[in-house]
Amino acid sequence: MKILLISPTIDAEKRTNKGLMMPQLALYILEGLTPKEHTVEIIEEEAEDVDLGYDCDLVGISCMTANAPRAYELCQEFKKRGKTVVLGGVHPTILPDEALQHADSVVIGEAEGVWESLLLDMQNGKLKDKYHDPIPDLQKYIPKDFSKILKKRLFKLLPIMTTRGCPYDCDFCCVTDLFGKKIRHVAIDNVVRDIKESGAKNFMFLDDNIIGRPKYAKELFKALKPLNISWVGQASVSLLVKDEELMQLAADSGCKALFFGVESVSEEQLKTMRKAFNEIEDMEKAFAKIKKMRILIHASMVFGFDNDKKEIFDETVDFLIKNKISTVSFNVLTPYPGTRIYDKMKRENRLTTTDWRYYDHNTVVFKPTNMTPYELQMGKINARKRFYKKRSVLKRLTGNLYNPILYFATNYGHMKQVKVEASRMERIKSDLFDLNQRK
Repeated sequence: MKILLISPTIDAEKRTNKGLMMPQLALYILEGLTPKEHTVEIIEEEAEDVDLGYDCDLVGISCMTANAPRAYELCQEFKKRGKTVVLGGVHPTILPDEALQHADSVVIGEAEGVWESLLLDMQNGKLKDKYHDPIPDLQKYIPKDFSKILKKRLFKLLPIMTTRGCPYDCDFCCVTDLFGKKIRHVAIDNVVRDIKESGAKNFMFLDDNIIGRPKYAKELFKALKPLNISWVGQASVSLLVKDEELMQLAADSGCKALFFGVESVSEEQLKTMRKAFNEIEDMEKAFAKIKKMRILIHASMVFGFDNDKKEIFDETVDFLIKNKISTVSFNVLTPYPGTRIYDKMKRENRLTTTDWRYYDHNTVVFKPTNMTPYELQMGKINARKRFYKKRSVLKRLTGNLYNPILYFATNYGHMKQVKVEASRMERIKSDLFDLNQRK
């Protein structure tokens, strides 16, 4: 069989800044799981156009919530042309029955353990509506064509995943719906094999928390050290700074930057989120410890919690600049389907749209408690503008001199994206914000 695998964009007319594109891995895992008798072509629509006339037997599309409408459009076009279409990814996992209205079959959760069965059923004309293995085995090595991945990366940053699952179960997160609450591991020997076979030196670990299991993380970091690589990843602030050995091993293994889900600088909000750090002062001390390890900090902030008032925007930016945080993602609280926050807002009739295109971390799709949707939207945009002003970038440089090239490269990418975001909001505010005001 000829198989076409697609990762769709949100908007076929607009593409993400290539410097800020997240590395893809899921489709390359599917390719590695595919028996050699089949041929596989992979299209990342953020980087290349989709050929609707592509000669293939099966089309597999992986999507999240924001790009689900585009995925459904592609499903319709390929089915018109007589192709069999399979959907997978976060959104089809959360809403499989919705996805089935557009596709011939849906993969729920992870592909390991079901993809080979799906292909065999397809060949025998017995394709099922749904495929699901709740706890697939991650110990088997899956080969990956790293040359394909590198070809589509601007900064040649290769994606790697070592663990799946997250025990935190936050109200606004659906990771546990996809990977479960139990942390599971890829064999360290297989991680090392991926790195060696890739021939690359720069990696991004896609784990939701690479140090979720400290014992495993320590063994992993010891195995990475001799490889002389550089890597970035995502971790828990509190878990990292409480274990000096773990932090040192991460730095020694090549860690250059870490993504931390800080979410809020409101102590009232932090207490409701079951965060280990409830005191802002403790968080500041933690950041100082991480910086001593010469690790750049990327913080993820969320605006729109019910405790947030209009002052939260300036308070957040002041905190981030004061602590010389390297880079920041400024997000709007997004009530993704499948999360408790979605169910709560639906019950309270606070959702202003269920057009999934707008469920993208950047667009307000609900009625906030202490401000209007427009005030929340503009507060988020202006916070990002202020943080990435040249004056702020230069001021924060003094706390990031241990890696100035990476610091300037990432800040430059975000500065460019600020302009893109402002332009996008001009395009959508007439239809979205008018809707918000009417509801």
